[in-house]
Amino acid sequence: MKIGIVNDLAMALEALRRALAQRPEHTILWSATDGDEAVMRCAQNRPDLVLMDLLMPGMDGVEATRQIMARTPCAVLIVTASVRDNAPLVFEAVGHGAIDATDMPVLGEGADNAAPLLSKIDMIGRLIGDRPNKTARKSADCPPTANRLVAIGASAGGPPAVAKILGGLPATFPAAIVVIQHIDEQFTQGMADWLSRSSTWPVRLARPGDCPRAGTVLLARAHEHLVVNADGRLGYTREPAELSYCPSVDVFFESINASWPGQAIGVLLTGMGRDGASGLKALRSKGHHTIAQDKASSAVYGMPKAAAELGAAVDILPIEKIAPRLQDVFAVNSRSTPK
Repeated sequence: MKIGIVNDLAMALEALRRALAQRPEHTILWSATDGDEAVMRCAQNRPDLVLMDLLMPGMDGVEATRQIMARTPCAVLIVTASVRDNAPLVFEAVGHGAIDATDMPVLGEGADNAAPLLSKIDMIGRLIGDRPNKTARKSADCPPTANRLVAIGASAGGPPAVAKILGGLPATFPAAIVVIQHIDEQFTQGMADWLSRSSTWPVRLARPGDCPRAGTVLLARAHEHLVVNADGRLGYTREPAELSYCPSVDVFFESINASWPGQAIGVLLTGMGRDGASGLKALRSKGHHTIAQDKASSAVYGMPKAAAELGAAVDILPIEKIAPRLQDVFAVNSRSTPK
């Protein structure tokens, strides 16, 4: 990949250069010392990936990410001294389209020190390459208690989009909600807490054995695929292991097709790549209602664009109209379902 580096500290720039030197297939296209310069360089010579610092003089990494995604979209990975300490800024950058975040490697701590960064870059490389997803789930009977489910898949730009949907639903909304968000493990609990402030109901991480029910919002944890099992309860699996993202939206959508006995709505939001598009198509083919976010309101029009191109979405909507549409769909289904 052709990579741009944005950081105002000479030691950080050197640490990143040494880390990337371990992967000769990557090329450093340019480096910038602040957000203004990064925006300009992306316009002049757009890279495949930008390694973006957060705290810099002048324009910070959050605003630089916003402007880059608006003008010359490309993959952005936040690389900062402490992801945990800068979590609010990381969420803002992800909201503007950054794909992920990782801690800055430190000079003098050995080659293994760069492993987390290189792993993130490898993942983004697979994502940009649009490797096809291979998923398979077995059909099974489900318990009669299962009823209505909204499954939401999102990636870059997803947290504020999910918050917008949750904030638009009333306390009487008659379906369980499960969210698959591409995000690092260290952020999952923080995202659940953050989303709880926008939602009528508490948001918590999904646990093995959970049964999705109306009035609950469950968020998939990282590094394993969330699935609906044969008994209608949630579980985790590491297979398929070759996918670019774990958890995968496609894997969850396809497990709904195989094992969820009630009504389901699939929602695919902003994100880079194609994860969720084929799964959404499968949901529509089985008669479930499907929604994709529109281009204008998406921070990154990748995943929903792929769904639109496949004809996977019944509705293509701006983010502010998705919550009202969810209510409308279940209201119509309630009137048409015999008592």
